Amino acid sequence: MSALSTYAEINLKSITHNFKAIKKIVRPNTRVMAVVKANAYGHGIVEIANEMAKSGADYLGVARFEEAVILREADVRLPILIFGYTSRSQFEKLCHYDITQTIYSLEDAKILSDCALSLAKCAKIHIKIDTGMGRLGMIPDNLHKLSNEIADIARLKCLDIEGIFTHFASADGLDKSYTRYQFDVFTDLLESLGQRGITIPLKHAANSAAIIDLPETHLDMVRLGISLYGLYPSQHVLKDKVNLLPAMELKSHIIHLKNVSSGFKISYGSTYETSRPTIIATVPVGYADGYNRLLSSKGIMLVNGNRVPVVGRVCMDLAMLDVGDLGSDIRVEDEVVVFGHQGNASVSIDEIAELLDTINYEIVTSVTSRVKRVYIS
Repeated sequence: MSALSTYAEINLKSITHNFKAIKKIVRPNTRVMAVVKANAYGHGIVEIANEMAKSGADYLGVARFEEAVILREADVRLPILIFGYTSRSQFEKLCHYDITQTIYSLEDAKILSDCALSLAKCAKIHIKIDTGMGRLGMIPDNLHKLSNEIADIARLKCLDIEGIFTHFASADGLDKSYTRYQFDVFTDLLESLGQRGITIPLKHAANSAAIIDLPETHLDMVRLGISLYGLYPSQHVLKDKVNLLPAMELKSHIIHLKNVSSGFKISYGSTYETSRPTIIATVPVGYADGYNRLLSSKGIMLVNGNRVPVVGRVCMDLAMLDVGDLGSDIRVEDEVVVFGHQGNASVSIDEIAELLDTINYEIVTSVTSRVKRVYIS
């Protein structure tokens, strides 16, 4: 038994396998950005970034300035793009750490340019275009006006427009028409910029779903997010095109066993009552670890290679299982797999997401910081 009560096992071989599998279906000469935002989707930002450096990733993508700083201070040297907003008060540090910033306004571009000029440095930027996601980006409703604005940014001193990109809203859906519309809007803008003599080296649009389903969107670089971690963006993408291996398994152990009679009530609110004499196992995993309370009397875990039900309400630190069907071979400290494989049995991340009416992204990113990450290779 591990000394850890509950831990996330991260298989770095699976991460490398997924990267190489995606690399094989990406158009030749197209670069690959490994997206490591949100603590690498719960897998550990520094460890995954280092693995990507060894595997040949060209770029790293993060959501926030603080994530980029963590990587630089861990001596990760790959180029890093911040997708989101960075406070102007951090622009000096941005230049110091050689971090690439997403820009979606001329005003911010001017302020970053002035900051870089004062430091005698060159700040790298990617321009974000909102072709229909509705979050961040410059809106291309008037190509002539937007092209002029980007031309103004290109004339600023100490500013290197290294890239320009957009983000698809529904590339993981069955109907790709809106994604193709977004891509057409983006390429129309690129053509308009080209007519003005504005050349931007890295044009990118494809997320994991578009990497798999829409090779025409690969352009100069693709952004590999959820599929790096072995998960498909949805059930609608062409899974047969690439074999992905989930890299995370969440594991725990039985810490208490009790024989109970029929009619025994379990956990807060007494919402569950046993219908027969049985054995209840207590496991030190709860919603403070990222195991959602909505899985109360609904979830499944693995014990001794068998699927067993969660009974009663999931607590902050504990959950209870009915292991009565497994006989008398159950012991305190036996391994429990919250999601993953054990013997021939499995509970997938996608299965849990379906129980919660959510997406697999949420399951892995919800595993909290108090859950130790254990890396195997």
